[in-house]
Amino acid sequence: MVKTGVANLPLHPGKAPRWLFKRMVNLSRGIIEVISYEYGTDEFLRRISDPFWFQALSCVLGYDWHSSGTTTVTCGALKEAINPEDNGFAIAGGKGKTSRKTPSEIEKISEIYNLSTSAVKKLQYSSRMCAKIDNTAIQDGHNLYHHVFIFSESGMWAVIQQGMNNETNYARRYHWLSEELESFVCEPHNAIVGDIHQCSSAA
Repeated sequence: MVKTGVANLPLHPGKAPRWLFKRMVNLSRGIIEVISYEYGTDEFLRRISDPFWFQALSCVLGYDWHSSGTTTVTCGALKEAINPEDNGFAIAGGKGKTSRKTPSEIEKISEIYNLSTSAVKKLQYSSRMCAKIDNTAIQDGHNLYHHVFIFSESGMWAVIQQGMNNETNYARRYHWLSEELESFVCEPHNAIVGDIHQCSSAA
């Protein structure tokens, strides 16, 4: 059965309350541990790459209003909750300047998993390609400001990134999963979350 739906992600300034964020971190840690124990590490990556599951997770964690923060705050809580050694997977990147640290974070975390140099380069390449495609190749008027790269000890990866459109004041979220990826340039996404079909004026 085909799943359909719309998630409105208006751009909202400010930060989530600290008390709420702490609770989101604690609850997400528990959810991660249960899913990893019951279904394995890679299953969490499959689920997080599903936009419906991601949106539901955000609400379960307490972020129950739809906005651009649904993506950034939820990913921030997950990153803080995850222990790469214990959970078997890790999150690199984040919002704004933090997203530019993704390649170095991938390399640092890969030392924990004893990944080969070629495996690290492949992960870094995948991260760059996902960002380049959503920011440049897809000319939909949304500029990326959030890039999160999730990868497991086995080498599976998922990407959750978000772009903003300053004219509409709405955000658009992009989901990737390596398991579903056959080509970076031919329908590579697991999903794109946005309710309006837009093309850049420069296209």
